[in-house]
Order: sequence, then C-alpha cells, then structure tokens
Amino acid sequence: MVDLLGVLRRQLGMDFAWMSRLEGDRSVLQACHGDGAGFGLGPGSVTVWPEGEPTPTRPSCVPDTRMDPLASRLAVVAALGIGAYAVAPIHTDSGEIYGTVGCLAHDPRPDLDARHAQILTMVADLLGVSVRDLHQMWERSSHRWQAVRRVLDNGGPSLVYQPIFDLRTGATAGVEALSRFPTSATDPEQWFAHAASVGLGIELELAAVRKALPVLRRGPPSARLAVNVSPSTLVGGLIDLLITSAAHADLSRLVVEITEHESNFEDPAVLQAARELRNLGARIAVDDIGTGYSGLQRLVNLRPEVIKVDRCLIHGINTDPVRRATAIALVYIGQEIDSSIIAEGIETSAELAAVQNAGICYGQGHLLARPNIQPIFR
Repeated sequence: MVDLLGVLRRQLGMDFAWMSRLEGDRSVLQACHGDGAGFGLGPGSVTVWPEGEPTPTRPSCVPDTRMDPLASRLAVVAALGIGAYAVAPIHTDSGEIYGTVGCLAHDPRPDLDARHAQILTMVADLLGVSVRDLHQMWERSSHRWQAVRRVLDNGGPSLVYQPIFDLRTGATAGVEALSRFPTSATDPEQWFAHAASVGLGIELELAAVRKALPVLRRGPPSARLAVNVSPSTLVGGLIDLLITSAAHADLSRLVVEITEHESNFEDPAVLQAARELRNLGARIAVDDIGTGYSGLQRLVNLRPEVIKVDRCLIHGINTDPVRRATAIALVYIGQEIDSSIIAEGIETSAELAAVQNAGICYGQGHLLARPNIQPIFR
C-alpha cells in the first residue's frame, strides 16, 4: 500500500501522498509516502478534508490553490502550506466512501491535468480492492479471535486421552492429551493455527496443557502423560507453568511433544527451553517423524527421549518395503540416542504386526484404543 502511494506521488510529481479512512466527520490518515513532516502529517493524523465541505465524490486536481476559488479560502491550505493537491474517493463494495487517497505539493503544479486525475482514479480503484481484502481479512480474524476467546473463557479446549501401549506387554505406557473444540467442521490443528494467527496460539496451548496436568496424579507411576506444544509455547510460558505446577505433579511422568508447525528448531531460545524442561524432569518427544526434513532437523537439534513415527509412515507399512526400511532405520537411530519409538496411527492387525517386526516397542492407534474422555490405564 505504501509502495503504491509512492508510485502515485512520483507519477503526479508531488511531495506527499496519503490514504485516509473516514470515521464520521473525521479523516484519519492510515498510510503515507513522502514529506509528511513538511506538512505536519503522518499516520494517525486527523483532518477534515476539505474543511467544511463534503468528502469528494470524484477525483479532483487543483494545480494552484491560490488560483482556485474554493482551495484559496480553506484554512487548512494555508496552515499546511499546500500549493497544489489531488484527491479521490476510495469506495467499498457497496459503493460507500471508505476514505480518500491523494497527493500534496508545497508549490503549485501547473501541469496537473485530466491525465493525472485518471492515474489517481486507477490508484483509488486499486486501493479499494486492497481495502475490501483487508476488510475481509479483518472479518475472518475477528471471527477467529472471538471463537478462540470463547474457548479460553470457558477454561480451554475439551480434552480426550488416547492410550499409548507397550507392544511387548500390552500394558498402558501412557496417554496423550488431545484437544477437541466445539465444532467438528474445523479440526484441532486448524483451531491452533487460527489461534496463532490472531495472537492467541500460546494462550490456547497453555490452557490445554494446564487442563491435562492433573492426569499426572493418576494411573501407575510408570505411565506417562504426553502433551503437545509448539516451539513458541515452549519458550513463551510453558516453563513457568510447569514450575508453578511442580509442587502438585510429578513432572518426571510428563512428556512434552514439540510439534513441527514451526521451523525454528535451531533457535537458541528453543534449545535453552528444552534444557530447562529436562532440568524439571520432563521428557521431550518429537512427533510426525517420517514426514520430511524438519523431522530430522528436530532429531538432530533436540535429541528427544521419545520419537513418534507419523501415521503416514505406518499406513501400509505391512506391504511397503520402503516404509518398513524407514521404520527399522528409526529404531536404529533411537537405540543410538537412547530414545523410545512410538508408532502412531496403527489401524490394522497387519500394520501392528509389521510395526512389531520392525522392532518398535510402543504404539497407539484406533486398532489399540480410541481416545477417551477419561484417561484409561490397564
């Protein structure tokens, strides 16, 4: 938008270009380019333009304010030292005037003519499209913010717990806390993505973790609770939350799964937070391994105690030699860095058998147990 105003200013040979939004009888400057200081104007400046007159409904170019009957009488022209100006309305989809776009010059511009008015009209139309896009973006963001805010105000997302089994004994090795939201039309990953897009991602993730932590006081001492957080949440409040909870929960039973939705796994702050997490007794897991380079990057940088093999690698592992070979390689890597391997998304007996034959000792999936509203240990 600012770049477009710069193009307009240069095309018209003016000193300053602006875009403003009408708010009642006020015009609030939203973006500008050029010598705003020379006119005493900048983002947020409030003016009535033209003073005492309605907002222009069509483009207007005034080459010399001293020679124009209307402009010569305007106090704002004298106050700001305006020698020439050009202004045009910006319209919304409904035809209403959103605001104005225009240019100012300190000195008269005798060559301003209909050609410049056409350029101004073209820019106003382009900005109108931008305004409509921005309005739609605002509507989407506002809707998302309100939806996430309602969830947070009600105590955070609902949780279900999917068991993780020791495939050698059949015992429950732990449960993973999974978030659920009011509408099924949008999956949990989208909810968290929408929350992050409106600045509520960390708060929503922390609310889910806070809600899950009481499970640490349930089940056998060997069973663990897995929660999911992004790197942003890891450095943005998780450690403080766990320190506060340490007196009431055995954090040595906690497994924190670092999700792959962000790629800042080389960030020193993330690595420092991972060290602090381990100092509290918690273990680190990385999920979705097998889906690309980012998973390998997390393995190298985080050296997790738990490696979760993604569903896309487990699906059809019984018939695909490449999937089997990849799983066997991950088992070898786990042995080398002393990490446990968990196979996600086991849905058939054939997949289960192939997972066990590959040497994977832990698993979860609908074949073994579906998520429950209460953590179930056996």
